Amino acid sequence: MERKFKDYALLSLKGMAMGAADVVPGVSGGTIAFIVGIYDELINSIKSVNPHSLKLLLTGKVGAFWKAINGNFLFFLLLGIAISVFSLARLITYLLVNEPVLVWAFFFGLVLASTWFVSKDIKEWNWKTVVGFLAGAVVAYYITVATPAQTPDNLLFIFFCGVIAICAMILPGISGSFILVLLGKYLYVMEAVKTLDFVVLGVFAVGCVLGITSFSHVLSYALRHFRNITLAVLSGFMLGSLNKVWPWKEVETIMANGQEFAMEHNILPNTEVAEGIVLMFVGFVLVYVLEKISARKA
Repeated sequence: MERKFKDYALLSLKGMAMGAADVVPGVSGGTIAFIVGIYDELINSIKSVNPHSLKLLLTGKVGAFWKAINGNFLFFLLLGIAISVFSLARLITYLLVNEPVLVWAFFFGLVLASTWFVSKDIKEWNWKTVVGFLAGAVVAYYITVATPAQTPDNLLFIFFCGVIAICAMILPGISGSFILVLLGKYLYVMEAVKTLDFVVLGVFAVGCVLGITSFSHVLSYALRHFRNITLAVLSGFMLGSLNKVWPWKEVETIMANGQEFAMEHNILPNTEVAEGIVLMFVGFVLVYVLEKISARKA
């Protein structure tokens, strides 16, 4: 795909949106990729980092390697994600603490609209797609209500967390950050980001690279050969994840594995109701507008 400078600038902004979502425990960067119309290209580009392309790099054919992996696309997208993660981590966490209802309301509108538009791409609904949709919704819902675990801080486990979390990050509806919460390592990794602990970040990044390059092949194959069923499962993931991004919650402290955790339970709207509804609508309309723009370009 031939792109101009303004296209790469826009791509970096999309990456920033994905990065902002990835630091929120409940919103998936994969969902944002779906919203802004780059999901298929993202999966196929990641899949292109394979033994064949790496052989080009190791034999000095850097230009051929860069072209083979869609390097410009990945570079500017990852640049935006990195800028967002390192610059917005504090802002996002601040807003989640001080304005949680408004932040979650906006994301609720985004995810709800994404579920609708992704499901519209399913060309044929039959028992297989219905089962896939329901299975995706049940799995995502279960993940949102699962109890966090107490886990070790050693580097081998951090590597494992990177492998698992990155797979979730590229699945619409399943938040990699929330997987880290369940694994008991969200605050640990976020603290490493804030303090620039390069040892922890490096080991986590290696796990991410291994996980995403492996899992992208599975996703790409599924989208190419079983697209309707795959989209149905991904739509279900997003629908099930709405439980996590519902804005109005009450917090309960529970004991699990000898450690205290704050567990959230959804409640009926009881504060900032008008503002929350408006932001839900804004999020929904934003996805609608992006969808129309993408459709017109296509």
